[in-house]
Amino acid sequence: MDINERFEFRDIKPSEGETASEIEQICFPPHEACTRERILERVAAAPEHFMVAIDRKSGCIAGFLNGVATDETVFRDEFFTDISLHDPFGQSVMLVGLDVLPEYRRQGLARAIMNEYIRRESEKGRKYLFLTCLEDKVGMYLDFGFCDNGISSSTWGGEQWHEMVYNIE
Repeated sequence: MDINERFEFRDIKPSEGETASEIEQICFPPHEACTRERILERVAAAPEHFMVAIDRKSGCIAGFLNGVATDETVFRDEFFTDISLHDPFGQSVMLVGLDVLPEYRRQGLARAIMNEYIRRESEKGRKYLFLTCLEDKVGMYLDFGFCDNGISSSTWGGEQWHEMVYNIE
């Protein structure tokens, strides 16, 4: 079955915030995962930047991608914690989490979520998507069309991150 037939891609609903928070805890180690409060803040403040992939068969969230719009062009840790930085009209989106539940990994879902997100943000006139990732994920994001800007100033979770950018234009 085609991935776009198997999954529905849409904005998160307010009632799905708790589930997204639980998925975040499954997908990231405790020192990297965003807290329940931060996830719920993003769902409330920027649902249009919080895309979920719904398994059409089960009706459950299989994964999601969420971000914060801004006019800034350098990723900083405050994007994880301060939703007041969100500017719905910003030219950039700082992606703060790509989560795919373990049972849905290695099936192309992360790529499909990213592609749908890029398509949608392109239609909104955005110029850039930024994210940070660990060394072992750089290749995956390069394969998705991102460029590696090198080591990020982000020290989120006490880790060393690469800053990646996708030029939508």
